[in-house]
Amino acid sequence: MPRAARTALITGSNKNIGRACALALAKGGFNIVVNGAQDRAAAEAVAREVEALGVEALVAMGDVGKREDCARMAKEALARFGTVDALLNNAAMRPDGKFLEMSEADFDRVVDTDYKAAYWLARATLPGMLEKGWGRIINFAGMNAIHGYNGRAAVSVAKHAAWGLTKALAKEFGPKGVTVNIISPGPIMGEAQDPHMAAHIKPMVARVPVGRVGTPEEVAAMAALLASDAGAFINGQLLQVNGGAET
Repeated sequence: MPRAARTALITGSNKNIGRACALALAKGGFNIVVNGAQDRAAAEAVAREVEALGVEALVAMGDVGKREDCARMAKEALARFGTVDALLNNAAMRPDGKFLEMSEADFDRVVDTDYKAAYWLARATLPGMLEKGWGRIINFAGMNAIHGYNGRAAVSVAKHAAWGLTKALAKEFGPKGVTVNIISPGPIMGEAQDPHMAAHIKPMVARVPVGRVGTPEEVAAMAALLASDAGAFINGQLLQVNGGAET
C-alpha cells in the first residue's frame, strides 16, 4: 500500500535554491508549502510548477524574521495538510555591514531571519513529526557556518547558531524518528545572478576545484536525499555542496 502523502514547508521557496528544493521534493511525492517574504506572483508560479508534478501546493507568504509570521505560516500549513513532515529552513538574508557600523537592530534582524526562524518553525512543526514518529528538518548554512567573513559578522553568528541547533536537535530527536541536518552550499549560480551577491561570489570561484559555481538543482538534490526514506541514517551532519571548495 502506498504511503500517505507527506508535506514539506520550505522557506524562501519562491526562487533560487528554495524553488529547486520545492520541485525536487515534489518529484519525491511531497506536497509543498511555498513561502516568500514578497513577490507573491513568483511564489504562485512555483506552486503551479509543483502542482504540475502531481502533488498539492499551498502558498504561505510571510517574513520568517518575524515570530508571528512563522507561527501563522505553520498554522496555515497544518490547517491545509494536517502535518508538516519536512521543514526546510532555506530563507536567509546576507547584508554586508562592518561590525562597528551595524546597528544592534540590524544585527538582530539578520539573526532572527537566519537563525531564529529555524528555531520558531522547528518548535511549531516538531510536535506533529514526533506524533508520527517520522520527520526531517533541514537547515541551510552556506559557508558562513564554517568561515567568518569580513563584514558579515551577523550572518556568521546566525549560521554558526543554526549549525549548533542542528547538532543538538539531531541528538534529541534522532531517537524519535526525526533527523536534523544542515546543508552548506558553496557559490551557487542563482545567487551569482543577483547583483548584490555577484561581487561576493565571483572571487570564490577560484577556490572551487571543479572550476565553476554550482546550480540550485545540485543543492536541491542533497535536500531531496535528506528528506527521503533513503536519508534516514544521515543525522546531525553538515553536508557541503560546494564543488570541493577549501573549507
